[in-house]
This record gives sequence, structure tokens and C-alpha cells, in this order.
Amino acid sequence: MQRGIYYRGPKQYQARKQIDGNPKTVAKWKKRTAVGDLPTGPKDAHSTVLSIEDEAIIVAFRRHTLLPLDDCLYALQATIPHLTRSSLHRCLQRHGISRLPEVTGDKKPRRKFKAYPIGYFHIDIAEVQTAEGKLRLFVAIDRTSKFAFVELHREAGKMIAAGFLRNLIAAVPYAIHTVLTDNGIQFTSQTRHKYAFHPIFDRVCDENGIEHRLTKVKHPWTNGQVERMNRTIREATVKRFYYETHDQLRQHLADFVMACNFARRLKTLRGLTPYEFICQQWEKEPSRFIHNPHHQNTGLNN
Repeated sequence: MQRGIYYRGPKQYQARKQIDGNPKTVAKWKKRTAVGDLPTGPKDAHSTVLSIEDEAIIVAFRRHTLLPLDDCLYALQATIPHLTRSSLHRCLQRHGISRLPEVTGDKKPRRKFKAYPIGYFHIDIAEVQTAEGKLRLFVAIDRTSKFAFVELHREAGKMIAAGFLRNLIAAVPYAIHTVLTDNGIQFTSQTRHKYAFHPIFDRVCDENGIEHRLTKVKHPWTNGQVERMNRTIREATVKRFYYETHDQLRQHLADFVMACNFARRLKTLRGLTPYEFICQQWEKEPSRFIHNPHHQNTGLNN
């Protein structure tokens, strides 16, 4: 109809009679040089939430780090408190950097972990060192909530591994239903030990109704979540700082793990911290919990 008005050029009252429309609309159509609809919205796109300085910070951060959208959001919200995910996405779109460059190579697609309810822990042992000597780092991480629990010991024996599991059970506010470990002597009997007693680690699992699973022999990637956590801890502690005493490492390690559990927001948890995710699960499935996780919140006396 707009095309007909443009080419035939009827008078405004005739056109208005034909389309039963507003005469101002007909007048606008007659003045146009094309029949296509004009774009709506502001001619100069700008944010009503972000200032020019905020957008400059966002653009510089994105171009320098090449981080994904959610990681940019978590990193920048400390500097720009009013920044939201939608305003960040629109800002990146306006500046043409909403999509990261494609990485070339023969990368195999990652397979997702099977979904399990809260209470599935991966456990592993690593070695760290201070000026006083070597220590064994026991690490446990929940497959679902990403809640981490660590201890440092001078040795890594069967009794210490069993004690670590007991401490883990006491520290977690919900019931643990499964633990996954490697085939080390701290966790299970070797195949050559035909007449060995039932391992004490398995006895602790039986006492608490926990299923003990083992990884395949020579397949450390089966326990990849805790292996990655081991690497993260070592990179943040012994590979970066020098510790004169074991106590210095213990204090720094406790602070780092507390930050991971209560302050670090994770993309896999949709922007929640492990503690916030646990509290969310408490509201959804309180039957899985032993006590209220809100009592474990960090405060002035913690």
C-alpha cells in the first residue's frame, strides 16, 4: 500500500480514504524516497546505564583479556557495581566485540560430566614443599557444588586418609553419598594383596553409607576435577610464593580455600559461589542435609 501511494501519488485525502489511516502518516510516506520501513529506536545508540568511562573500561578489558561474557561480568562488577549481564552484552555488541575470535585447531569437543546430586566428592593427594620439607596435600572437591576441602599432612598413610574422610564428613553440611579416588594404597588394597584386611578407608565409607568408587588404572583424567583443583592450589601457593614454615603455608592455604568456597563465583554454577549454591540446594532438597548450611556463613569471628 505504501508502494502504491509512492508511485501513484494520490492526494492525501484520497490515500487516507483508501487505507483509513492518519493523514500525517500518509504525508510522511509521500516525502520518502524509498518504500522500505525505517529502523526504529534511537539514531545514536548509547547506554542509559553505563557512562562513557564505564564503556571504555569494559571495551579495554575485553580486548586485553579475551574472557567470555560471564567471566568479564564477574571481574568488572567490583569496579562497576551497577553492571548487569544484559547491559554488558549490549555494550560489547555496540562496539563489535560481542563474539570472541574463533580458535583454529583440531580440538575435540568436551564431554560434559554426568549430573549427580550434591554429595559426590573427588579425592586425591598431591605433594607440596616449604623450606621445612615436603608435605602431603589431601584435596576433596564436590562434583556438583564445587565445595573444596583440604588438609596438609607430613605423611600420606591409610590412617591419615581415613581421618581425612572423617573430617570431610564432619565439615560438609550435607550427606556424602559417593567418593571417587585413585587406586593408591591409602584408599584401597592392591590386587597382589589377596589376604589383606578390608581397607580402613572403605570401612569409614561403610560406616557412613558412602559408595567408594575407583578410577581406572593409569587413567588419572577420570578424576580430573580434583586433579585440576590440585593444580590450581599449587599455582596459587607454592609455585608463586616462598614459605619458610609449614604454618605459613597452612594459613595461606586456609585463606585461599575459604575464598574459593565463599567468594569465587563460578560459571558452571550460573554465577554463584559454592556456598551460595549449597544454600540454594538446601531450599530445594533439605532432606539431603544434615544441618542448615547458613550456620557456616563467614562472619567476624570466623
